[in-house]
Amino acid sequence: MDYGKHQAPQGYEPGEGILTTLIRIPVRIVVLVLVLPARMVWDALTALWHAADRVLLRPLGRALLWLLDTLVLTPLTWLYTWVLAPLGKAVSWLAVALFIRPWIGLWRYVIVPVARYGIAVPAVWLYTSVLTPLGHGLRWIGTALLLPALYGLGNGIGWLITVPLRFLWRYVAVPVVRYGLVVPVVWLYANVLTPIGLGTAWVLSRLWQGTAWTLGTLWQGTAWVLAQLWRGIAATGRGLGLAVAWLVMTLLVAPIGWAYRRILTPVGREIAAALEVAWRIAGYVSRAVGRALAWLAWHLIGAPVSWAYRTVCTPVGHFLRDAVWAPARRAAAEAGRAARAALTTARETVRQARRDAWRALVGAPAAERSGEPRGIPARTLGSTTTVPSAAQASESPLGGDPFAKQG
Repeated sequence: MDYGKHQAPQGYEPGEGILTTLIRIPVRIVVLVLVLPARMVWDALTALWHAADRVLLRPLGRALLWLLDTLVLTPLTWLYTWVLAPLGKAVSWLAVALFIRPWIGLWRYVIVPVARYGIAVPAVWLYTSVLTPLGHGLRWIGTALLLPALYGLGNGIGWLITVPLRFLWRYVAVPVVRYGLVVPVVWLYANVLTPIGLGTAWVLSRLWQGTAWTLGTLWQGTAWVLAQLWRGIAATGRGLGLAVAWLVMTLLVAPIGWAYRRILTPVGREIAAALEVAWRIAGYVSRAVGRALAWLAWHLIGAPVSWAYRTVCTPVGHFLRDAVWAPARRAAAEAGRAARAALTTARETVRQARRDAWRALVGAPAAERSGEPRGIPARTLGSTTTVPSAAQASESPLGGDPFAKQG
């Protein structure tokens, strides 16, 4: 017999029943039918999102950033650089000049000199020249005269007080306390209280022993009864627990475990595998449909538009650029140059007319008259420093020429 004739069918895996293999293909077909629209919608939304991001969102973001930079950041930067910063510097300088420097001057030139020369220097002089010698003299008087006198007076007063007190303590207080209080109390404790206490303790100990023996006997009997009762209850509870556990395991856990292992796990695994395969196949189908739509869009719209752009719009644009726009731009440039030349000529004419009118009113410059030196460097306004590169000009007042003859 040929071994190849008995190969397992497609989709069959070792260890699985033929029923699972037979159910797998219809389940995957049904899942594919259900997943294919969702995958196509997902791919369409993804493509639409990428197209919108590339065509709309990125240019819109760049435009918003440009607007933000142009309308907000640049004006704020200019305002901060040329308005707020100089204003802040001026305000800070004004605040320092009006509020800080007066206090600094008051502290430096009024408070410190007054405190130094009006308070500190007199106080130091008073301490050094008056209080220190006075204190030294008072200390010498106290240590050389008053202290020995006080020491001798204190010793005499102490001897007068301690000698009678010592006599009273030794010969009056001690005998009275010893023989009037301590000796009677010791005799009472040794001969009366101690025998009474010992007898009372013996009686109480005997009573406690009897009571303890009685209570111990009662506790042992009660404990034995309670222990036997607890053993019976525990044995009954263990039996009931074992029976309930056996019933739960047999009637609930075992069927649930069998159903989970034999039904839910294979079904879940097959559904997950079917979803994975269906999603992958739906992706292939969706990409194929997308390529077909792209091919149709290119051949129905893109190719005609591209052909029209290459064959119609580009030649027309080149014709307009070469035949209309370039001559118009050259004509505009020539007109601009002619206008600038005309304006330059008009300015030179006006300047020459103004210079001639000035000469007619005030006369020719001093450097152009006969007998006067030429090439004298002109001076700057308000200064005696000569500037060799400055143009020569008349420095005479409007009323006349200082070099002209009076008369």
